[in-house]
Amino acid sequence: MKSTLKMRLLAGGVALAGALSAVPALAGGFYLQDQSTKASGRAFSGEVADQGAESLWWNPAAIGGLQGGSAAISVTAILPRADVTNTGTLIVRPGQAPAPVGGDQTTHNPINDGVVPSGSIAHSIGHGIAVGLAITAPYNFTTEYSSTSWARYSALTTRLRTIDIQPTVAVELMPGLSFGGAVNVERASATFGNALPNLSPLLPDGSQQLKGSGWDVGYSLGAQYRHGPLSLGVSYKSKIKHTLTGAITVSGLLGPLAAQNISNVATSANYTTPWQLTFGARYAVTKKVTLNGSVSRIGWADFSSINIGAPVNAALPENYRNTWSYAVGADVDVAPTWTVRAGVQRDLTPVRGDQRDARVPDSNRWNLAAGVTKTVTKGLKIDGAFNYLLLDTVPVNRNTAAYAGTIVQTPVLTSGTVNNPHVFILSLGARLSF
Repeated sequence: MKSTLKMRLLAGGVALAGALSAVPALAGGFYLQDQSTKASGRAFSGEVADQGAESLWWNPAAIGGLQGGSAAISVTAILPRADVTNTGTLIVRPGQAPAPVGGDQTTHNPINDGVVPSGSIAHSIGHGIAVGLAITAPYNFTTEYSSTSWARYSALTTRLRTIDIQPTVAVELMPGLSFGGAVNVERASATFGNALPNLSPLLPDGSQQLKGSGWDVGYSLGAQYRHGPLSLGVSYKSKIKHTLTGAITVSGLLGPLAAQNISNVATSANYTTPWQLTFGARYAVTKKVTLNGSVSRIGWADFSSINIGAPVNAALPENYRNTWSYAVGADVDVAPTWTVRAGVQRDLTPVRGDQRDARVPDSNRWNLAAGVTKTVTKGLKIDGAFNYLLLDTVPVNRNTAAYAGTIVQTPVLTSGTVNNPHVFILSLGARLSF
């Protein structure tokens, strides 16, 4: 019985591994960086060195020395586009020769369009001290492949939702020098599934679905130095070890596998989101023109495996690697009530080139950004931004296996490609000083 249950849950664990690592067209790995309209408009090049509640996600020191109050809200529409095409994937059923996986050979736009909200607020409490709160959605997406897709054994529906609640305290120790710290409380929930092959190609597929959720905690630290036209910033956002508790359901298995069908068997899994270390600067070349730049090192190597708890007690390798992100941009005051901005970001994928599957067709990307701000009143500003992400065309080549580690292990030898991947991002926001 224990061996049978382990086979069931290992299959579910593979689905979990893919689900947590699949955001192929938003930011490197599964990080969603669109947490401020103003930041989007300059390709996230100046946030760690900027001030105001809208920069809290990037640097808790951003509100050090704040006078009065500051609030911001943003709504971002993300529109991914790509074709994921089979180029010769094979399935190897026990005792049978490798055979074509069959199914629809191309899936158009498997990542769903989405809308991501974010908001923040901060207020001074005297003596250079300010407190703030940011609510963001750093890891959110939905991927859907049809039950007749060639990629069905890797992915059907994948849904990940994360809400980050970040209470913050910052202090200006001396004019121009601020330090800040924050706690990051994250709620993660996931629903994901994939098809399971029966032992005969003449039988319809089975399926499995795994659901889980949990609360976990990390922290952020930051500092800023401002002198004349120059602002410098550095921040560190910790990794967070997430534990999801939930249940797995397996259905539709026939013949010798029929005993493996189960309903809502409890299980758990844990994974770790990456740390981020960011350096940045802003320099006012003139009263109207400010240049921005930033460099981030992202600790994706901590996402090395998905660890499945009792009764399985197994680790599923992911083997992500640490990456870099670089951005430059500018803000230009073109009129007393109008500011335009633009930026370019180079963001490198943590996915290794020989380990990319249909859930994770992630690749290196360029982010081209433009934005605008309209000052409506002294305390109210409206922001708009547009981003175009251009990703590399890459192979899909990570082999998987149903019923891994059992006598009915069924390898899927993956061969596909991601064609013309790109993303349109539209953002609208408002900022209020009070």
